[in-house]
Amino acid sequence: MTRNILVTGGAGYVGSHACKVLKTAGYVPVTFDNLATGWRDAVQFGPFEKGDLSDRARLEEVFARWQPAAVMHFAAISLVGDAMRDPGTYWRVNVLGALNLIEAALAAGCKDFVFSSTCATYGDLDGVMLDEDTPQQPLNAYGKSKLAIEQMLGDFGASHALNSVIFRYFNVAGADPAGEIGEFHRPETHLIPLMLDAIDGKRPALTVFGTDYPTRDGTCIRDYVHVMDLAEAHVAGLRWLEAGQGSRLFCLGTGTGFSVREVIDASRAVTNREVPVVFGDRRPGDATSLVCGSERARRELGWQPDRSKIGTMIADAWRWHQTSSYNR
Repeated sequence: MTRNILVTGGAGYVGSHACKVLKTAGYVPVTFDNLATGWRDAVQFGPFEKGDLSDRARLEEVFARWQPAAVMHFAAISLVGDAMRDPGTYWRVNVLGALNLIEAALAAGCKDFVFSSTCATYGDLDGVMLDEDTPQQPLNAYGKSKLAIEQMLGDFGASHALNSVIFRYFNVAGADPAGEIGEFHRPETHLIPLMLDAIDGKRPALTVFGTDYPTRDGTCIRDYVHVMDLAEAHVAGLRWLEAGQGSRLFCLGTGTGFSVREVIDASRAVTNREVPVVFGDRRPGDATSLVCGSERARRELGWQPDRSKIGTMIADAWRWHQTSSYNR
């Protein structure tokens, strides 16, 4: 029997790739999205229901129509700068939205929940290999809102037997290798698409913020995971719940970081083009090095981030960048 999965934020970058992997795995991904930051054209792999998590009646209508076996929750606002300036919006949208979603799911008898969290719940922990047991000290309303949702899932697990798999991860990169979907934000804030825009002449240059960090080349180091590897992990988390293995937390990373200069060098090699670069001062709050481990996910879910090589991620992103109508 085909199982429907409600995917909130399924019109966004990570959510749309998860929908593709869900369809390939034999599920029906039902996208629930208000299209505030997502794109209707990205919903290609299952039904679309427009709606907002603040609208409990709309959620109940969608649950009644599709009777999903599980929820995969990506919908959120996530710009750290905005979270610093306007924390109230982050608490309203992310936390209250998640509360509405959880309560609607439980009212419909849907008790499996896969949650896309973030390593921003850890705060500023330079040079530490982050894992599931690293203490959490988020620095802004974005990280705090995601931590609150993690805690909320635990509370509802204790009170209502809600089963949840939570994933924490940092930088997502790449695109669907087949070129059907990819990464596009407005405004764009992520390093690789900003860099590809600069290579392609869509912006004057890429700004590198800070060249005096105590790293091998003076620029910040981050861990990057291919979006398709990330989507595969979420489907593996769903199967974990289907097997009755209960609630679990997983970090998703490669355990290897790349500096900004190394990402630039890799993109030059992939595209065979120069990257126009300007150098700026450090941004307040930017950590020197953030790298996330994934030993538990590898061991328990059998997850392997096979596409999460910097050259592969840039090549997939570049292919989509050149062909997508979004970027024209």
